Amino acid sequence: MKIHLIVFGILIAGFIIFNIFLQSGNDRTDTAINIIYASILFAYISFMAFSLLKKMRK
Repeated sequence: MKIHLIVFGILIAGFIIFNIFLQSGNDRTDTAINIIYASILFAYISFMAFSLLKKMRK
């Protein structure tokens, strides 16, 4: 589970770095990238929850 939290922290850090430093200047492109990145983050959260529940079942 520790590896999952480290990867999640890296994903969050990447999201913050993109929003602070790496914006493209086009609002529509930035919004699309933010939506896609947030979807990946939520998918990873659900993957972590699923794997935790699977471990708890054993």
